[in-house]
Amino acid sequence: MRIISITLATVGCLALLGGCNKAETPSEVQKNVANAQQDAAKDVAGETKEARKAASDSAYEVALARAEGDSKVAKEKCEAMSGDAQKACKDQAEATLKLDKANAEAEHARTSP
Repeated sequence: MRIISITLATVGCLALLGGCNKAETPSEVQKNVANAQQDAAKDVAGETKEARKAASDSAYEVALARAEGDSKVAKEKCEAMSGDAQKACKDQAEATLKLDKANAEAEHARTSP
């Protein structure tokens, strides 16, 4: 009785193991491969879009920081002047800042996905 139980258990295990490695039909394999390729392409496209957005956002932040920094430097240089010349210099620095910010925003809008 014990030998029969062990034999049946062994045959059952072998049947289960054999079922796990059963080959799929070529059409099933082709379908599964196509689905996997499609999923992979979607994942790559999503990650690419996120990377482009992050790069665009970073470039925008750098452009704004550069514009602000350049403006501060220009305004400090204006301090060497007096009267109307100083006011005109600061007005020019402010106009340049606005233009640089507008250019940064336009570039960001152009490059954002």
